Amino acid sequence: MSVPTAPTERRTPSTSPFESDRGPWWARPGRRLRERRVAAAQLRELLPYAGRGVVTATLAVHVLAGAAPVAFMVGTGVALQELDGEGVTPWLVLAVGAFLLQQLLAPVQLILSRAVARRVDAACIERLTDFALRRATLAGLERPDVADRLSQADEAFEQWTLTPGAAVEGGLALWARYTQLVGAVTLLAVAVGWQAALAGAVVALVARLGQTTAFHRWGQLVRRFQPLRRRVAYVRDLATSTRAAKEIRTLGLVDWLDARYVAESRAVLDPLWEWRRRVYGVPFLAYTAVALVGSVVALLLVARSDVASVAAVSIAVQAILLCGRFGVVFPEADVKLVYGRSAWEALLEFEAITRREDARTTSPAGTSAPVVARDAVRLDRVHFAYPGGPPVLDGLDLELRAGTSTALVGVNGAGKTTLVKVLTGIYDPDRGAVRVDGTDLRTLDADAWQRSFAVTFQDYLRYELPLRENVAMGAIEHRDDTDGIRAELARVGLGDLLDELPAGLETPLTRALPGGRDLSGGQWQRLALARALFAVRHGASVLVLDEPTSQLDARGEAEFYDAFLDLTRGVTSLVISHRFSTVRRADRIVVLDGGRISEAGSHDELVALGGTYSRMFEVQARRFGAVDETEVGR
Repeated sequence: MSVPTAPTERRTPSTSPFESDRGPWWARPGRRLRERRVAAAQLRELLPYAGRGVVTATLAVHVLAGAAPVAFMVGTGVALQELDGEGVTPWLVLAVGAFLLQQLLAPVQLILSRAVARRVDAACIERLTDFALRRATLAGLERPDVADRLSQADEAFEQWTLTPGAAVEGGLALWARYTQLVGAVTLLAVAVGWQAALAGAVVALVARLGQTTAFHRWGQLVRRFQPLRRRVAYVRDLATSTRAAKEIRTLGLVDWLDARYVAESRAVLDPLWEWRRRVYGVPFLAYTAVALVGSVVALLLVARSDVASVAAVSIAVQAILLCGRFGVVFPEADVKLVYGRSAWEALLEFEAITRREDARTTSPAGTSAPVVARDAVRLDRVHFAYPGGPPVLDGLDLELRAGTSTALVGVNGAGKTTLVKVLTGIYDPDRGAVRVDGTDLRTLDADAWQRSFAVTFQDYLRYELPLRENVAMGAIEHRDDTDGIRAELARVGLGDLLDELPAGLETPLTRALPGGRDLSGGQWQRLALARALFAVRHGASVLVLDEPTSQLDARGEAEFYDAFLDLTRGVTSLVISHRFSTVRRADRIVVLDGGRISEAGSHDELVALGGTYSRMFEVQARRFGAVDETEVGR
């Protein structure tokens, strides 16, 4: 089959992707210097996460490891001068000792460097998860540019190689390299003179600057391609995961998916390699030529000098070779610095984009008592729209009286689930307010308010965890309440399932783990309902059920219908459903239409009204048989 080409709008434009390339050429060095200062400031910000003691010890070991080759050069040079066949000289002992010390320090450097990286990464992961779950707005998390940054950070932490901690590790490792360089230049100055030392320094610094500048530019470029790389990763995960395997095989999508992966990969690789030639082409030749000329000049200065001792010549040649080798990518530092720091920048940008801008407060999870509405929760002229879209809620007024049940109905896309997210404080209204006993929700502790909810969303999660945790997620601090978990499972009709599972409550609910079991769609929905009821058991005062019977069979729906009053007794409840058999027993039913509440009342009142609710009820009732004309208001 033919390979489809990727859409042209996803390709990188031909203009330069590098911020430092914009403007006149004479301004670029200054901008790059500022970039290096920013990089240094970012590393200093990360250092406290590692701890002063570990950082100090790591620096000391790196400096000592960097000084060892310098001592080796001195020892071998002077030992060659003093070779007389009479035995081992002290200078030879110095050379051997320096060599052995360098070998012994290598594993110590690795251990300390990894300790630094792991401490920094642990702090960064904690910071990322805490911010994402507590301080970021959901609207911000749903932005595509945020998805790119999260993807980059997640990719780094999953691989455990190019992380912010690795960037700190790489920055500290440069101390060993520059200790070697300072030592080599100093030896050149002492052994030959300042001219040779200057030539060696120029060789090292020009080659180093060219290499690091190109590598930094390349890192910027790779990061710019993150949206396209995320597309490639999605197609790859789709082809290799089990979640789509059934449809891919039964619909014959294997060849198409393979061709799509090729097309998405080419959309990344073709322009990427084009830019790589620009980055490493002419610039590479230029700074390589400068370094080569500088090396030749330094060697000529050695050759033409008045120094006649073997020791000085040996030391000078070794020092020049060390300076010449400085123009390479240092694997222990440069790769980690560029890509690890890029992951840290992605985390910082993620925080900046998604940070709350209102005055709402948060407290550490579990430290504040839930906010309980004693009178009512009111949505007062609430307006809300997704970025770039039409209004979803347009001046909505709704009152949820404490201790009563309210049912919300409306056509698909009417904004029912959005209303729940606004009610729970996940979304903030664009205008209007959610008021709890008259107090604006924005002034309350967000965590304390959300801890009062027991929510089953329409797209509830199926945790690949033991059954116990799947239920206890409603009040995880009470996961040891075995009797309560069993009671709620029985309450939603899963008592028999519990008896069938091989490890009872400890059975993993996934076939990907040994001894695990998967559940049917209806069983998962019952489990999600048990999770919400477990939260009510342990103090939640507001119960929200979004399409609680969408995956239940007729018998399951009837059981829920019969148990509705028992399930919602004593709590403030909001039930969203398309199935009128589910909602008709609610104390109050409201109809959402056009972003507003268009009708409100009991089931009988709304049927008698003959409006939107009555027509929707009649259409649905016809699917299940003849309808009593008096009941549908004819």
